Amino acid sequence: MKLKSLSLIAAAIALSLSATPFVVNAQKISQTPTQVKPARNGPFERLGLSDEQKTKIQEIRRNSKAQMEGILTPEQKQQLQAAKQARQGQPRQQTPQGQRPKRGFASLNLTEEQKTKMREIRESEKNQIQAILTPEQQQQLKQFQDNMRSRRQRPNSSN
Repeated sequence: MKLKSLSLIAAAIALSLSATPFVVNAQKISQTPTQVKPARNGPFERLGLSDEQKTKIQEIRRNSKAQMEGILTPEQKQQLQAAKQARQGQPRQQTPQGQRPKRGFASLNLTEEQKTKMREIRESEKNQIQAILTPEQQQQLKQFQDNMRSRRQRPNSSN
């Protein structure tokens, strides 16, 4: 009887000693503030933009988006709005390598004229943003874009 209670006490001590680090670690984790991911802004988040540059870029993007939406027919605008609503709260879709799901304007069956106007608006947006960046930021952006292009062109070696 004494041996049984002694082994139970020893087991309880061993268990408490082994569980203590987990309790301490759990307390450390619960005391650390949760980190919120900043809004994604593509390659621009790595360029160290000033607040003034960020504001100007946001304004350029808003204007471009408004111009692009102005090109759409009422039916295309409805399609775009429906797609936005359906996509809200859903995780990003996984697609096979090299394929991207049609999102936004790409899913609207645009006419050639609309596509041309969209390209012109995007080119204008790109030029306006380039004008805001310092020469160093322009170089960093170019390097980032070159790296992305080379990654896309590399064959998938994991297959």
